[in-house]
Parts: sequence; structure tokens; C-alpha cells
Amino acid sequence: MNEPRDAPAVEPYSPVDLVIEDERWLDVDLQGMAERAARATTAHLGIDSVEIVVMGCDDARIAQLNDHFRGKARPTNVLSWPSSEPAPRAAGAVPALPPGDELGDIAISYDTCAVEAAGQGKPFADHVTHLIVHAILHLAGYDHEADADAATMEDAERSILAGLGIPDPYRET
Repeated sequence: MNEPRDAPAVEPYSPVDLVIEDERWLDVDLQGMAERAARATTAHLGIDSVEIVVMGCDDARIAQLNDHFRGKARPTNVLSWPSSEPAPRAAGAVPALPPGDELGDIAISYDTCAVEAAGQGKPFADHVTHLIVHAILHLAGYDHEADADAATMEDAERSILAGLGIPDPYRET
């Protein structure tokens, strides 16, 4: 008689591949914040599965990246690199979903996030989650160059964050 065997352990699907360059991110669970943001954002967009790389770094590293890719030799909170160019769209229109599962890469700076969250009186996790949602929307073709596009992007952010119980980051205080 055959003995029943335990099924092999299956890793749960994660939309996020995490790269840690600054170990402070380990103490605040960047993986959890990034997965939460990715799941909520992709659900909002109607995407079933994606792959996103999120790198947690410091101001020195993000300043290098910002200089190399944008010609701005200063730190910033978050950067994103979409895997594909967004399709043309009318001003204010919701972008068409990008092809494939790979949305792109994100870098986020612990230093800038901590300073901004403290300066704005926001919980660090809420601010980081918002920035990752923002970056994922960029990966999906959203931008905020024109006022109409900024309004569309901010509306999407508000909706996603509200579903996560995070207050509107654009509300006047």
C-alpha cells in the first residue's frame, strides 16, 4: 500500500522581486509594502500577474541613477523604468495596458522617503506604499507631465490608496 505523500511546498506568487542595497529597508518590510502596493495597483488596472523589480537603496545610489538616467545629479524618492514604451493616448485618457508580464523596475531611497514622511507628518509605510503605487502606475504608462494626465494619475492613486486604507496624499491640509 502506498503511503500518502505531502505535496511539495509551492511558493506563493509574488509580483515583486526585491533587491536590497540598503539594509534599513529590511527593518521596515519593504517586501511587504511593495507586494501590497503591487497587488492593489494591478487589481485596479485589471492585470492578473506581473513581474516588478523593486530596489531599496539610499540617497547616494538613487542620486547616481537619477544622474545617469535623467541628468539630475541629486537624490529623489523613487525612480521607475518601464519595460515597454507606453502607447500614444489622448490627454487625460487612461493608458492602454503594456504587453507582457514584466512591467519594469523601480528604485526607492530610504533616506528621502524618511525625510519626506517625517516632514509631511505621514506614517513611513503609507508614504512608501504611495510612492510604489505611483511608480507602478508609471510602469503601466501613466504620467503627470500634462495637467489632464496628472489628474488621471492622481485619481488612480487616490482610488488604489483608499482601498488600502491610506489617506489621500494630495488632500490639502
